[in-house]
Amino acid sequence: MSNSSTPAENIAVCSWSLQPKDTAELVSMVQSLGLNKVQLALNDHRGSEGGAAIGVELAKAGIEIVSGMFGTVGEDYTSMETIKQTGGVIPDEHWEANQQIAKDVVDAARSLGLDLVSFHAGFLPEDQNDPDYEKLIKRLRTLATLFDDSGIMLSFETGQEEGSHLSHFLDDLAAPNVGVNFDPANMILYDKGDPIEGLRSLVPYLQQVHIKDANKTKEPGTWGEEVVVGTGEVDWPAFLEILNRANYKGALVIEREAGDDRVADILAAKYHLESLLH
Repeated sequence: MSNSSTPAENIAVCSWSLQPKDTAELVSMVQSLGLNKVQLALNDHRGSEGGAAIGVELAKAGIEIVSGMFGTVGEDYTSMETIKQTGGVIPDEHWEANQQIAKDVVDAARSLGLDLVSFHAGFLPEDQNDPDYEKLIKRLRTLATLFDDSGIMLSFETGQEEGSHLSHFLDDLAAPNVGVNFDPANMILYDKGDPIEGLRSLVPYLQQVHIKDANKTKEPGTWGEEVVVGTGEVDWPAFLEILNRANYKGALVIEREAGDDRVADILAAKYHLESLLH
Protein backbone atom coordinates (compact mmCIF):
# COMPACT_ATOMS: atom_id res chain seq x y z
CA MET A 1 0.00 0.00 0.00
CA SER A 2 1.19 3.50 -0.74
CA ASN A 3 1.85 5.46 2.41
CA SER A 4 0.59 8.69 0.85
CA SER A 5 -2.88 8.26 2.28
CA THR A 6 -2.43 6.76 5.77
CA PRO A 7 1.20 6.97 6.89
CA ALA A 8 2.54 5.32 10.03
CA GLU A 9 2.55 8.75 11.70
CA ASN A 10 -1.26 8.50 11.77
CA ILE A 11 -1.21 5.57 14.22
CA ALA A 12 -2.99 6.37 17.48
CA VAL A 13 -4.22 4.40 20.51
CA CYS A 14 -7.48 4.35 22.45
CA SER A 15 -6.87 5.77 25.93
CA TRP A 16 -9.26 3.25 27.53
CA SER A 17 -7.38 0.31 26.04
CA LEU A 18 -4.39 1.22 28.21
CA GLN A 19 -6.51 1.33 31.40
CA PRO A 20 -4.42 4.14 32.95
CA LYS A 21 -5.08 5.08 36.57
CA ASP A 22 -4.54 8.78 35.84
CA THR A 23 -3.37 11.23 33.17
CA ALA A 24 0.31 10.90 34.13
CA GLU A 25 0.16 7.15 33.59
CA LEU A 26 -1.66 7.63 30.28
CA VAL A 27 1.13 9.95 29.10
CA SER A 28 3.81 7.50 30.21
CA MET A 29 2.15 4.54 28.49
CA VAL A 30 1.53 6.37 25.20
CA GLN A 31 5.15 7.54 25.14
CA SER A 32 6.41 4.02 25.93
CA LEU A 33 4.62 2.86 22.78
CA GLY A 34 6.45 5.45 20.70
CA LEU A 35 3.13 7.11 19.85
CA ASN A 36 1.92 10.69 20.18
CA LYS A 37 -1.76 10.40 19.26
CA VAL A 38 -4.76 9.17 21.27
CA GLN A 39 -8.50 8.78 21.00
CA LEU A 40 -9.62 10.01 24.41
CA ALA A 41 -12.44 8.57 26.52
CA LEU A 42 -14.38 11.66 27.60
CA ASN A 43 -16.75 10.30 30.26
CA ASP A 44 -14.20 11.10 32.99
CA HIS A 45 -13.39 14.53 31.53
CA ARG A 46 -16.85 15.94 30.97
CA GLY A 47 -17.65 19.62 30.77
CA SER A 48 -15.45 22.42 29.48
CA GLU A 49 -13.24 22.44 32.61
CA GLY A 50 -12.71 18.67 32.54
CA GLY A 51 -11.74 18.75 28.90
CA ALA A 52 -9.43 21.74 29.28
CA ALA A 53 -7.60 20.18 32.23
CA ILE A 54 -6.56 16.97 30.49
CA GLY A 55 -5.97 18.87 27.25
CA VAL A 56 -3.27 20.95 28.95
CA GLU A 57 -1.53 17.85 30.35
CA LEU A 58 -1.52 15.99 27.04
CA ALA A 59 -0.39 19.06 25.08
CA LYS A 60 2.54 19.50 27.51
CA ALA A 61 3.58 15.93 26.71
CA GLY A 62 3.25 16.52 22.97
CA ILE A 63 0.30 14.12 22.66
CA GLU A 64 -2.43 14.97 20.15
CA ILE A 65 -6.06 14.00 20.77
CA VAL A 66 -7.33 12.83 17.38
CA SER A 67 -10.93 12.31 18.56
CA GLY A 68 -13.07 11.63 21.60
CA MET A 69 -15.30 8.77 22.70
CA PHE A 70 -18.12 8.48 25.22
CA GLY A 71 -20.16 5.67 26.71
CA THR A 72 -23.84 5.59 27.62
CA VAL A 73 -25.50 4.66 30.91
CA GLY A 74 -26.06 1.05 31.96
CA GLU A 75 -24.40 -0.84 29.10
CA ASP A 76 -24.17 -4.51 30.06
CA TYR A 77 -21.80 -6.66 28.00
CA THR A 78 -22.50 -9.88 29.94
CA SER A 79 -23.99 -11.48 26.84
CA MET A 80 -25.16 -10.63 23.32
CA GLU A 81 -28.72 -10.34 24.62
CA THR A 82 -27.89 -8.04 27.54
CA ILE A 83 -25.98 -5.57 25.37
CA LYS A 84 -28.76 -5.66 22.79
CA GLN A 85 -31.20 -4.55 25.49
CA THR A 86 -28.92 -2.04 27.26
CA GLY A 87 -26.61 -0.63 24.58
CA GLY A 88 -26.49 2.93 23.35
CA VAL A 89 -29.59 5.12 23.42
CA ILE A 90 -32.15 2.29 23.32
CA PRO A 91 -33.19 2.14 27.03
CA ASP A 92 -35.98 4.63 27.74
CA GLU A 93 -35.04 4.91 31.43
CA HIS A 94 -31.57 6.25 30.58
CA TRP A 95 -32.46 8.57 27.70
CA GLU A 96 -32.51 11.73 29.82
CA ALA A 97 -29.18 10.87 31.50
CA ASN A 98 -27.62 10.00 28.15
CA GLN A 99 -28.63 13.37 26.73
CA GLN A 100 -26.90 15.05 29.67
CA ILE A 101 -23.75 12.99 29.13
CA ALA A 102 -23.78 14.02 25.47
CA LYS A 103 -24.13 17.70 26.40
CA ASP A 104 -21.21 17.46 28.83
CA VAL A 105 -19.14 15.60 26.23
CA VAL A 106 -19.85 18.31 23.64
CA ASP A 107 -18.57 20.92 26.12
CA ALA A 108 -15.41 18.87 26.75
CA ALA A 109 -14.83 18.22 23.04
CA ARG A 110 -15.29 21.89 22.24
CA SER A 111 -12.79 22.93 24.92
CA LEU A 112 -10.30 20.43 23.43
CA GLY A 113 -10.87 21.65 19.88
CA LEU A 114 -12.05 18.22 18.73
CA ASP A 115 -14.10 17.81 15.57
CA LEU A 116 -14.95 14.09 16.00
CA VAL A 117 -16.47 12.03 18.82
CA SER A 118 -17.55 8.38 18.60
CA PHE A 119 -19.95 6.19 20.58
CA HIS A 120 -22.01 3.00 20.37
CA ALA A 121 -25.49 4.02 19.23
CA GLY A 122 -26.92 0.62 20.18
CA PHE A 123 -28.33 -2.26 18.14
CA LEU A 124 -30.20 -0.71 15.23
CA PRO A 125 -33.29 -2.68 14.11
CA GLU A 126 -33.10 -4.10 10.59
CA ASP A 127 -36.86 -3.77 10.09
CA GLN A 128 -38.00 -0.20 9.42
CA ASN A 129 -41.41 -1.16 10.86
CA ASP A 130 -39.87 -2.08 14.21
CA PRO A 131 -41.16 0.50 16.75
CA ASP A 132 -37.58 1.01 17.96
CA TYR A 133 -36.49 2.08 14.47
CA GLU A 134 -38.25 5.44 14.48
CA LYS A 135 -37.44 5.94 18.16
CA LEU A 136 -33.75 5.52 17.45
CA ILE A 137 -33.90 7.76 14.38
CA LYS A 138 -35.42 10.54 16.51
CA ARG A 139 -33.00 10.10 19.43
CA LEU A 140 -29.93 9.91 17.23
CA ARG A 141 -31.03 12.98 15.28
CA THR A 142 -31.32 14.80 18.61
CA LEU A 143 -27.74 13.87 19.50
CA ALA A 144 -26.51 14.59 15.98
CA THR A 145 -27.95 18.12 16.15
CA LEU A 146 -26.40 18.68 19.58
CA PHE A 147 -22.93 17.85 18.22
CA ASP A 148 -23.48 19.59 14.90
CA ASP A 149 -24.37 22.85 16.66
CA SER A 150 -20.77 22.86 17.95
CA GLY A 151 -19.25 21.79 14.63
CA ILE A 152 -18.48 18.25 15.83
CA MET A 153 -18.91 15.06 13.83
CA LEU A 154 -20.58 12.12 15.60
CA SER A 155 -19.31 8.68 14.68
CA PHE A 156 -21.19 5.42 15.29
CA GLU A 157 -19.08 2.39 16.23
CA THR A 158 -19.65 -0.47 13.80
CA GLY A 159 -20.19 -4.13 14.56
CA GLN A 160 -23.72 -4.83 15.69
CA GLU A 161 -25.10 -4.54 12.16
CA GLU A 162 -23.99 -5.69 8.75
CA GLY A 163 -22.36 -2.89 6.77
CA SER A 164 -25.16 -2.57 4.21
CA HIS A 165 -27.80 -2.40 6.96
CA LEU A 166 -25.93 0.33 8.83
CA SER A 167 -25.50 2.24 5.56
CA HIS A 168 -29.28 2.14 4.96
CA PHE A 169 -29.95 3.32 8.53
CA LEU A 170 -27.56 6.25 8.07
CA ASP A 171 -29.30 7.11 4.80
CA ASP A 172 -32.61 7.26 6.68
CA LEU A 173 -31.07 9.21 9.56
CA ALA A 174 -29.96 11.89 7.08
CA ALA A 175 -27.75 13.71 9.58
CA PRO A 176 -24.89 15.38 7.68
CA ASN A 177 -22.40 15.24 10.56
CA VAL A 178 -22.96 11.55 11.38
CA GLY A 179 -20.74 8.77 10.05
CA VAL A 180 -18.93 5.68 11.26
CA ASN A 181 -15.88 4.71 13.23
CA PHE A 182 -15.22 1.44 11.40
CA ASP A 183 -14.00 -1.43 13.56
CA PRO A 184 -13.36 -4.58 11.48
CA ALA A 185 -12.99 -6.83 14.53
CA ASN A 186 -16.43 -5.91 15.86
CA MET A 187 -18.08 -7.27 12.71
CA ILE A 188 -16.29 -10.59 13.31
CA LEU A 189 -17.02 -10.57 17.05
CA TYR A 190 -20.74 -10.01 16.44
CA ASP A 191 -20.73 -12.32 13.39
CA LYS A 192 -22.11 -9.61 11.10
CA GLY A 193 -20.43 -10.51 7.83
CA ASP A 194 -17.10 -9.92 6.15
CA PRO A 195 -15.48 -6.72 7.49
CA ILE A 196 -13.87 -5.97 4.13
CA GLU A 197 -17.28 -5.98 2.41
CA GLY A 198 -18.66 -4.00 5.34
CA LEU A 199 -15.96 -1.37 4.95
CA ARG A 200 -16.63 -1.09 1.23
CA SER A 201 -20.33 -0.43 1.84
CA LEU A 202 -19.61 2.20 4.52
CA VAL A 203 -16.83 4.17 2.80
CA PRO A 204 -19.22 7.09 2.07
CA TYR A 205 -19.77 7.43 5.83
CA LEU A 206 -16.20 6.72 6.98
CA GLN A 207 -14.86 9.16 9.58
CA GLN A 208 -12.32 7.07 11.52
CA VAL A 209 -11.14 3.47 11.91
CA HIS A 210 -10.17 1.22 14.79
CA ILE A 211 -7.35 -1.26 14.37
CA LYS A 212 -8.51 -4.40 16.17
CA ASP A 213 -8.54 -8.08 15.22
CA ALA A 214 -10.70 -11.10 16.03
CA ASN A 215 -11.64 -14.67 15.20
CA LYS A 216 -15.22 -15.66 14.47
CA THR A 217 -17.25 -17.58 17.02
CA LYS A 218 -17.71 -21.32 16.60
CA GLU A 219 -20.97 -21.13 18.55
CA PRO A 220 -23.66 -18.96 16.90
CA GLY A 221 -25.21 -16.43 19.27
CA THR A 222 -21.98 -15.92 21.22
CA TRP A 223 -19.12 -13.50 20.67
CA GLY A 224 -16.04 -14.34 18.73
CA GLU A 225 -12.61 -13.87 20.28
CA GLU A 226 -10.61 -10.65 20.15
CA VAL A 227 -6.95 -11.36 19.37
CA VAL A 228 -3.72 -9.44 18.77
CA VAL A 229 -3.72 -7.51 15.47
CA GLY A 230 -2.24 -9.63 12.71
CA THR A 231 -3.17 -12.96 14.31
CA GLY A 232 -6.91 -12.94 13.54
CA GLU A 233 -9.23 -13.03 10.54
CA VAL A 234 -9.06 -9.38 9.41
CA ASP A 235 -7.42 -9.08 6.00
CA TRP A 236 -5.27 -6.07 6.83
CA PRO A 237 -3.69 -5.53 3.38
CA ALA A 238 -7.19 -5.46 1.83
CA PHE A 239 -8.45 -3.19 4.63
CA LEU A 240 -5.65 -0.68 4.13
CA GLU A 241 -6.02 -0.81 0.35
CA ILE A 242 -9.68 0.25 0.63
CA LEU A 243 -8.65 3.14 2.89
CA ASN A 244 -5.99 4.12 0.40
CA ARG A 245 -8.39 4.05 -2.54
CA ALA A 246 -10.87 6.13 -0.53
CA ASN A 247 -8.08 8.64 0.13
CA TYR A 248 -8.61 8.19 3.86
CA LYS A 249 -6.34 10.56 5.76
CA GLY A 250 -7.63 10.01 9.30
CA ALA A 251 -6.10 8.23 12.25
CA LEU A 252 -5.48 4.48 12.50
CA VAL A 253 -6.56 4.02 16.11
CA ILE A 254 -5.40 0.82 17.81
CA GLU A 255 -7.98 -0.58 20.24
CA ARG A 256 -7.43 -3.55 22.55
CA GLU A 257 -10.22 -4.65 24.88
CA ALA A 258 -8.95 -8.08 25.94
CA GLY A 259 -5.67 -9.65 27.01
CA ASP A 260 -3.50 -9.42 30.13
CA ASP A 261 -0.73 -7.27 28.64
CA ARG A 262 -2.38 -4.44 26.77
CA VAL A 263 0.83 -2.48 26.18
CA ALA A 264 2.61 -5.45 24.59
CA ASP A 265 -0.44 -6.27 22.45
CA ILE A 266 -0.81 -2.66 21.28
CA LEU A 267 2.91 -2.53 20.48
CA ALA A 268 2.53 -5.71 18.40
CA ALA A 269 -0.39 -4.05 16.56
CA LYS A 270 1.72 -0.96 15.92
CA TYR A 271 4.59 -3.03 14.50
CA HIS A 272 2.21 -5.01 12.30
CA LEU A 273 0.65 -1.83 10.93
CA GLU A 274 4.02 -0.22 10.32
CA SER A 275 5.18 -3.28 8.38
CA LEU A 276 2.19 -2.90 6.05
CA LEU A 277 2.42 0.87 5.67
CA HIS A 278 6.05 1.00 4.57
